[in-house]
Amino acid sequence: MITEVTVGELATLMKKAAGVTVDPMELAKSSDSPFGTLGLDSLGLLGIVGELENQYSLPLPVDAERCRTPREFLDLVNSTLKTGA
Repeated sequence: MITEVTVGELATLMKKAAGVTVDPMELAKSSDSPFGTLGLDSLGLLGIVGELENQYSLPLPVDAERCRTPREFLDLVNSTLKTGA
């Protein structure tokens, strides 16, 4: 069963795929802030997309790597996981 990607999991992925350490509580509070203000660049986000695609064996939309905020990214990823497409 596929579950939703949480803010905590995103924080872990940011550390693993991009080397950016963000406290999950702070990430939740800053979910509408641009990734850049959190220290994550487009290459780091691309690494996170790759990690999630490998983890769930499901391609994410091209738009995933263009998301500007954590909330936008999680909404798109979780919507994709729910529909399986």
